[in-house]
Amino acid sequence: MKVLVTGGGGYIGSVLTRLLLERGHRVRCLDRFFFGKEVLEEEKEEYKDRLELVQGDIRWVEPEVLEGVDAVMDLAALSNDPTGELDPQKTMDINYRGRARMAEMAKEYGVNRYILASSCSIYGFQEGILDENSPARPLTTYARANYLAERAVLSLLDENFKPVALRQATVYGLSKRMRFDLAVNGMTLGFFKQGKIPILRDGTQWRPFVHVRDTAKAFIMAMEADPGLVGGQVFNVGANEQNYQIYPLAELVAEATGLPFAFEWYGSPDHRSYRVSFDRIKQVLGYHPDYTPADGAREIYAALKDGRVVDSTRTITLQWYKHLLETHKFIHDIEMNGVLL
Repeated sequence: MKVLVTGGGGYIGSVLTRLLLERGHRVRCLDRFFFGKEVLEEEKEEYKDRLELVQGDIRWVEPEVLEGVDAVMDLAALSNDPTGELDPQKTMDINYRGRARMAEMAKEYGVNRYILASSCSIYGFQEGILDENSPARPLTTYARANYLAERAVLSLLDENFKPVALRQATVYGLSKRMRFDLAVNGMTLGFFKQGKIPILRDGTQWRPFVHVRDTAKAFIMAMEADPGLVGGQVFNVGANEQNYQIYPLAELVAEATGLPFAFEWYGSPDHRSYRVSFDRIKQVLGYHPDYTPADGAREIYAALKDGRVVDSTRTITLQWYKHLLETHKFIHDIEMNGVLL
């Protein structure tokens, strides 16, 4: 297929793009490339005839970006809860209205398959095991925007347009666009740098987890499935056995790296806590994960040790966006006649 991946230069998108190319698909990657195009440099060289990079924004891109496209995987978003609060209006404009716009254009262009990246964070704080029929109780702008995007995209379902929403668990694992603002990744980095795992208070909160390659696999399975089987559906993406409380998860990360467990608390008590059922995606698509948080911790720790990945402002999403905004203001303030020098 020819697949349009929005946000294809991101943490999940860059991994997904690689997997799609390895399976023989053609990929058109639409991204602002806030984190640089180099994350897909190797893929661009290796798959030059099947990978196209388009620098653009889902809020404004022309509909022609959908020319010849068979499927859309819509991952473009301001990711995570803290970033969503940096500018709530822009979060809604991009994560909700921008993605609703992409879905509407895709339907008009005759694209049959459309897969929306959503999040289990829409469940907020709830007791018990939650499935796709459980009520949404989003607590943040990021979660609310995801839920509104789901509703907008799924409402477009008809016999020719088969949208699917994937509510992803908290992601972990290595990516060329590395992120250390995710629980397992951040724990592993803290252990590597300071010998202590940072734990968000109070450690009893529940959260589901999924490896970045496993969530990318779910996108591909949803795309390659019979549209009549998955169209109009919501799937939680993860595995029942990967629901963890944060403190025991930190102990697991320490065990995976082979170092004595030590930790330090940070932040205010987390008000998000939820356990999720992943039975539907297993039953409908035969989906199962290939990786565990221990695998993720080991691969990240090894990559840090041998220098394949380093932490920087760019690996913390909120810090990087703040840096870009501050740099933009500084340049705007000193340029004259549209030039710096």
